[in-house]
Amino acid sequence: MLVTIDVHQRPLLRCGLMSQRVDSTDGELAKAVSAKEPGLAEEAEAELYRRFAPRVRLYGLRHLRDEDAARDLMQQVLLVTIEKLRNGSVREVDHIGSFILGVSRTMAIDLKRRERRRERLRESFVVEPFQEPHGEAACDVDRLETCLGGLSERERIVVLLTFYAERSARDVSTELRISEGNVRVIRHRAIGKLRTCMTASGGVQ
Repeated sequence: MLVTIDVHQRPLLRCGLMSQRVDSTDGELAKAVSAKEPGLAEEAEAELYRRFAPRVRLYGLRHLRDEDAARDLMQQVLLVTIEKLRNGSVREVDHIGSFILGVSRTMAIDLKRRERRRERLRESFVVEPFQEPHGEAACDVDRLETCLGGLSERERIVVLLTFYAERSARDVSTELRISEGNVRVIRHRAIGKLRTCMTASGGVQ
């Protein structure tokens, strides 16, 4: 017997599919996204996001201690997860929760490391705080990054190795194959240029 479905029943059927997605395990949802099941992948992606977004955000708050950073982490982690599932890069889809935790941990560490680097640069080269009512720190760092772009390649490398990679003058001299004294001269000159640039109203001249 041929069963016909009235067009007005389609929304109900879609709700039924969504209900199945809600009842599915995390692994089943991940498999649906990875397999790109017709009509089901979108619901599976939405359900994965609904389940894991609050968890990733809480992880971000615990480790980054900032609401905006936690939300950024949440968006980035889930975007990466969905993309990896779509292109088949997740090997063990049944353990998608562990995969998401691993991505969250890696991205959180990277964000904290990046913020520490920016803070070290700010402390080293911002002589006087700019009196701006909003976004003061962001403005300082943006200006600093512009000033870094105004250095010569050798000066910029020495600064980045010193303050980003936390290398000693001896390590920098070995890597660049120049004397420690030369490293200190280059670093001193670069710091002077950065301070001049940071205190100038127009940035790099």
